[in-house]
Amino acid sequence: MMSNTILVFFFFFFTTLQQSYSENNDTSYSICSKPFSCGTRITNASYPFWGGNRPQFCGTNGFKLTCTNNTTSLQIASQKFHVLAINQTQSTMRLVRTDFVYDRCSSNLTNTSLNGSPFHFLPNTLHNITIFYDCPSGDHYTNNFTCQNDSSKRGFYAVNGTQAQQFRNCGVSVQVQVSGSVGNNLKGALDEGFDVQYDADLSSKCKTCTESGGVCGTNNETDSSQFSCYCPTGTHASACSSHKSSSKHKVLKLVLGFLGTGIGLPLIAVIICRNKAKVWKFIKNQLGLMNKHDRNIEAFLESQGPLGIKRYNFSDVKKMTNSFKVKLGEGGYGSVYKGKLPNGSSVAVKMLNDSKRNNGEEFVNEVASISKTSHVNVVTLVGFCLEGSRKALIYEFMPNGSLEKFVHKKADQSTPALSWDKLYQIAIGIAKGLEYLHKGCNTKIVHFDIKPHNILLDENYRPKISDFGLAKLGTKDESIMSMSYARGTVGYVAPEMCNKSFGGVSHKSDVYSYGMMLLEMVGGQKNANVEASRSSEIYFPQLVIYKKLEVGSDLGLDGVMSTEENELAKKMIMVGLWCIQTIPSQRPTISRVIDMLEGSMDSMEMPPKPTMSSPPRSTTDFSTASLSGDSC
Repeated sequence: MMSNTILVFFFFFFTTLQQSYSENNDTSYSICSKPFSCGTRITNASYPFWGGNRPQFCGTNGFKLTCTNNTTSLQIASQKFHVLAINQTQSTMRLVRTDFVYDRCSSNLTNTSLNGSPFHFLPNTLHNITIFYDCPSGDHYTNNFTCQNDSSKRGFYAVNGTQAQQFRNCGVSVQVQVSGSVGNNLKGALDEGFDVQYDADLSSKCKTCTESGGVCGTNNETDSSQFSCYCPTGTHASACSSHKSSSKHKVLKLVLGFLGTGIGLPLIAVIICRNKAKVWKFIKNQLGLMNKHDRNIEAFLESQGPLGIKRYNFSDVKKMTNSFKVKLGEGGYGSVYKGKLPNGSSVAVKMLNDSKRNNGEEFVNEVASISKTSHVNVVTLVGFCLEGSRKALIYEFMPNGSLEKFVHKKADQSTPALSWDKLYQIAIGIAKGLEYLHKGCNTKIVHFDIKPHNILLDENYRPKISDFGLAKLGTKDESIMSMSYARGTVGYVAPEMCNKSFGGVSHKSDVYSYGMMLLEMVGGQKNANVEASRSSEIYFPQLVIYKKLEVGSDLGLDGVMSTEENELAKKMIMVGLWCIQTIPSQRPTISRVIDMLEGSMDSMEMPPKPTMSSPPRSTTDFSTASLSGDSC
């Protein structure tokens, strides 16, 4: 009886698998027959390219194209490029960095790099341009230009190292490549872009497939990214066969023929063992073990193409954390543990709590936003784990923990006090990290949860913005962002998040949160015991501190302060008060915040008088709350 049951089960299992396999391959052939086209520049792009109406299995890793406003783009690590031309016959492309398209004064101060991509520069036509910023104003340089987004700032450039010595006193430089001559027309050369080449074997391999009547793709269910030739009759390794049934179909029929024999089950076991990833994925889908939520996350990760970070198994996570031995923190999202990678690097492993309502959304937000960033003031995501309900995010380890323990220092805590100069430098670093998220990334990232808990400090107390679970991505030209619900932590949430009559939600919402945090850092907030009950409320007396600034009286800060320290504290308070203006349009941009912090007090105007006090603030440690509209 048992053998008959097993026989029936495997009969239906492999019959369904065979039908599913056949349907999937017919669909793959049809889908991948459609080329990628965008505007008038890029038309009929096929394998190895994918994107748009071509899923990842129609191309291969590193070749994802996106089409926005008839402009084709390609992501390589943290840099984004416009694709000006594709020559699939010669396996070449012409690219231009998007951050230099509209202004030669880029906020993404990283050298052009193709590392980790399937592309390499064409050296015969390449010119290296080094662009310099923050040069001493008293010096005179050739090859200079005015920044388009700020006419008061200038930049300078040297071609192929020529005259680069004269810029040795400049503070910042970035290297870009162009294929055409530069001369005195830097913008024209940058707009023209540069040529890259990819492996010609990809085109050669695909030619064999297309000549046999197939279309090219990749078996993206395997780790090896194995080339596949999709044909009307099924999938083949290199070219279409004249036979109507593929070899895999024959194997399935052969297995079905052996089911009644003594070698049937061992043979099935061998097939399942050799194809366990595909078989297990098929079983989970057929039996409903992979729910819609998990499938959506997997589909999202697949749509992102190469993320530049590693995906770990849960067994790897257990090993790197020594079975979660050292806990660093805990909150509503789950727990954070200290870990170590095989190369010896220390990491922080955030295990997301599956019982949380928006757990999947936070996981997707983190991976989508932070995996594409690269800035000294933004924490680095080095990997992640996704095995059903088990979700983990793996970050670089920050030995000095969060800023919160320095801002809300407990009586029995041995945490050393930070000097005023150190607090000031931390404030500037956080602002520069936010400026990068708002302007320097290929997509605008609004964090929506800026607070001391989410600012981590490295061994040199350099701040890094972390926890992107509530972040929202938008285009650079998108000023107002649509929101399905309010998000953030009470007390740091901008008024417009709770009441649209104040204005639209935008990057200015981050500026408000930054301002509240800045005032906390200074100590203007009358700190309550953060170990108090959850119901305790803390209010920041903006009106009181504003009045003291207005009349020039003592700020009432703890400790003996020098004249220089008092000026730093006053400057931070004034900037903070500017940032927490009720109406978003009255707040400065984060770039303006940096200018005010780094500039002179004499040039800073007194902010308008605050018109409302902040909402009550929750003091729960490591909290990241998604708010409903009513909770504001």
